[in-house]
Amino acid sequence: MKIRIGFGYDMHPLKEGRELWIGGIQLDHKMGLQGHSDADVLIHAICDALLGAANLRDIGYHFPDTSPKFENADSKILLKKCVALLTERGFSVGNIDVTVCAEHPKLNPYISAMQQKLAEVMGVDVEAISIKATTSERMGFVGREEGITAYAVALIENS
Repeated sequence: MKIRIGFGYDMHPLKEGRELWIGGIQLDHKMGLQGHSDADVLIHAICDALLGAANLRDIGYHFPDTSPKFENADSKILLKKCVALLTERGFSVGNIDVTVCAEHPKLNPYISAMQQKLAEVMGVDVEAISIKATTSERMGFVGREEGITAYAVALIENS
């Protein structure tokens, strides 16, 4: 068996009047993330980690923010397409480890639902999805509640 790892990172600014989508679920919050798609930072970081592990470039290459086709796109669909690209190359998802950095809303109550949703979208066992939440201790743009970031590592396997 051949294994490979990839790293992904994403960040988006918070904006009033937008829905907040993180980990494939909608969270109740006064602001949402601004972006061309639904701006789900967690899923975007996973996409980049998966694509990087398979040497398939990055999410912007496959789903450019200049394309009207991806405007307001559901990031779960983008993730499903990334997994399909891996499958075409003979890879499968081994596991995912993600850290989301946000001051508010507190993400811990949502983590289980996020794991379930992501496992469903990627066709993997929920135990293969690790999600952690942290803050930036009120420092930087995340600390000032101007945006949210996510970091992801993916292990893929080719048998």
